[in-house]
Amino acid sequence: MIRTLVVDDDFHVASAHARSVAKVPGFLVVGEAHSAAEAHELVTTATPDLLLLDMYLPDRTGLDLVRQLAAESPETGVPDFILITAARDIESVRAAIQLGAIYYLVKPFAFQALREQLEAYRHWRLRLSAAREADQDTVDTLYSMLRSPAGDARQRRRLPATMARVLDTVDSATTAVSAADVAENLGVSRPTAQRYLAILVQRGLVDLDLAYGATGRPEHRYSARRR
Repeated sequence: MIRTLVVDDDFHVASAHARSVAKVPGFLVVGEAHSAAEAHELVTTATPDLLLLDMYLPDRTGLDLVRQLAAESPETGVPDFILITAARDIESVRAAIQLGAIYYLVKPFAFQALREQLEAYRHWRLRLSAAREADQDTVDTLYSMLRSPAGDARQRRRLPATMARVLDTVDSATTAVSAADVAENLGVSRPTAQRYLAILVQRGLVDLDLAYGATGRPEHRYSARRR
């Protein structure tokens, strides 16, 4: 179980977040804190793996708390944390990333968004614990796994119709496909399929692999994005 500490100055919001976390399999809420000082104490006594951390607390910011914990425990570090806040300024986002935030959820948000990010984090921990060495494929996979599927869903809803069909073709294929395969399947030209596939790769919705044949020239092969 992933031991989770919920930190929010609003008692009702903290309770609501705790109930939401408790609904997600694999997570255990070990406490609620309503100030940085209370959170600091509970980090020591409850030993959480994950903080659901509000930015604005009555005695200091959530990021200030992270900085304090890091300074006090330079070897063990701080628990992983997801920042939950109404702060929308880019400096706050940058600071959160620099301090190692797993994710940044902007209030208000739906339970679905929180659940998807918690599930992504749980899968990331499982993959991390199973990895034996940090080769490039493992590193790439670990980084991509923390990306919330909600972001992919929003992108998919905004895709033009033909591009969405290209993405569905790649996702449903049992093996990696070429632009020619996609073109034949959809009845479009190869350059059209290639153009849409390149955009999908750029947006992080499709993975590109280079397959080297006997001629030595690589063939572009496309597959569903690895999570």
